[in-house]
This record gives sequence, structure tokens and C-alpha cells, in this order.
Amino acid sequence: MSHCRRSATRFLSLIALLAVAMFVIAACGGEEDNSYVEAQSDDTAPVTAIKGELSEAGLAGEKLFIANCSACHGNTASGTSLGPPLVHQIYEPGHHSNASFVIAVARGVRSHHWDFGNMPAVEGLTIDEIHQVICYVRELQLANDIIDEVPTSTPC
Repeated sequence: MSHCRRSATRFLSLIALLAVAMFVIAACGGEEDNSYVEAQSDDTAPVTAIKGELSEAGLAGEKLFIANCSACHGNTASGTSLGPPLVHQIYEPGHHSNASFVIAVARGVRSHHWDFGNMPAVEGLTIDEIHQVICYVRELQLANDIIDEVPTSTPC
């Protein structure tokens, strides 16, 4: 095979590989997931969340949430001018798992659904305390019909 023919074959192989890569990226959601619309004037966010019945872990989580999270997310996680509502469809377990809450608290998180800016890490909470906060948020979501049941993975 001549040198020119090998070069042409390699070039065509590279083009085919790039086409396949672009197809895979498009098929796998190379663009942002628009099923959860980014909007701050969302009518589905409760103005005041219903507290509902809280478990023992949820009650402990409520105290921790008020001390560490309420300045931005409000006492009942219904949001403020500084942070989004966690009692919202966007934060249901299928889109934001318990693990994503742990990571957000432990490491902070880049803004991706709202225009409040990046969330800094929350210093001083143990993993057990973070789990109690998650119980509080999930139980609020349950009381406000965001979820039908608290996920079994939630350590309440």
C-alpha cells in the first residue's frame, strides 16, 4: 500500500472516529439536562413549606439545618433571596441523590440550576449530622408532595 493511500485511510478513520464521538456525546446528553428548568420565578416552589411530621433524625436535622443552612435556604428549606428552595422538584432524589447533598455540604457545589452563585462547603458538620439534615429535607419534601416516600437510602 502506498504512503498516500495509508495516509488517506488514516484520515478517513479519524473522521469516522470523530463522527462517532460526536454522535455519542449528543446521545448521552452532551448538553445540559433541560428536564429541570432553571428558573427563579418557578410557581412550583412553595412560598412557605409545610413542616409535617418529623422523625427523631428529622428533628435533629431541623436544628442543624436552621443553624447551618437556613440563612440561605430558609428555615423550612423554601429558599430565600440568597439560596434556592430545597423543597422543590429539582432536588427530588432521582435528580439530586442523598450523595449529592453530602457532596454539596462537604465540598460545596458549582451553581447549576439557579442564579444564586456557587454554594460554599459547610464547615463543621459530621457525616452523621449531614445525614440528619438530609432526613429533615427529605421529610419536608414528603410533607410538600415533592416525593411520595422518603428513599430507603436516607439514613433516618
